[in-house]
Amino acid sequence: MTLDHYKQLFLQHLSQKTEKKQPNNLYDPIDYILNLGGKRLRPILVLMSCDLFGGKSTQALDAALAIEMFHNFTLIHDDIMDSAPLRRGEKTVHKKWNENTAILSGDALMILAYKMFDSYNADTYKPLLQLFNQTALEVCEGQQYDMDFETQNEVSLNQYLKMISYKTSVLIAAAIKMGAIIAKADESDADNIYNFGLNLGVAFQLQDDYLDVFADADFGKQKAGDIIKNKKTFLFIKCLELANDEDKKRLLNLYGKNQNSDTKIDEVTALFNKYEIPKVLQNDIERYTHEALKYVQNLFVSDNKKEILKKFSEDLMSRTI
Repeated sequence: MTLDHYKQLFLQHLSQKTEKKQPNNLYDPIDYILNLGGKRLRPILVLMSCDLFGGKSTQALDAALAIEMFHNFTLIHDDIMDSAPLRRGEKTVHKKWNENTAILSGDALMILAYKMFDSYNADTYKPLLQLFNQTALEVCEGQQYDMDFETQNEVSLNQYLKMISYKTSVLIAAAIKMGAIIAKADESDADNIYNFGLNLGVAFQLQDDYLDVFADADFGKQKAGDIIKNKKTFLFIKCLELANDEDKKRLLNLYGKNQNSDTKIDEVTALFNKYEIPKVLQNDIERYTHEALKYVQNLFVSDNKKEILKKFSEDLMSRTI
């Protein structure tokens, strides 16, 4: 089945499962964020994985919705912490309503995510919930690392890669493993597909680092938001590592300023280009994508299904899905 088919199947399920409820100020923000668009990457992965391992994608719809609800819960809270004005090209929840409303609606969304697992029998429910709990905690740990890094001048590349693995990759990995669990895949396949998702998730986040600064067109977020908020991304860390003493001092000084300045963005971007950081970053994106595909080769599925995962990886990295 095509990715568009999985997306439409999920959106139909989302529509059926989300109904108007009272109080409005609790549920309207939930409806808003869930229907704000987006690639629906994580729920698609749940459905696709279930099919790949011989299950029926319809069996995985509630788990897919749980993953999407949790993902959007994190977005609501992340946007508050980052003071982000835009999400998917529209106002963030805390900007459209207010911070207190956003916090409470986010909390309710997390509880709704847990409720989605109630439809599974005990043999499936337990491993799904164990994976979900482990992932949710790791995402929180990743977010804390991210916030800690904002006040640190020195962040190593290994520290950063651990942070994005927890904050972003584990949820992608959990989504694709959930499909395998529902399809009753063997433990080896479930572990390999998880590691595929984990490495692909790192590549995906590194691509986001690049697009935040160098995207030709607006992709739904504040342009160069990472620079404005002094985020210690791969671009910053690698530039700091390669720069001469003068440029290193200049970069640290620029990241010590909190103003939303076009000049700041231009100067930081110039330093990234001077040391060819975008090229270094693209090499690492390719490396993690290649590492992800190694785990695909270990799967006990047909070559045709392996090709589906390979094509998915290529399309994801080229942002055609």
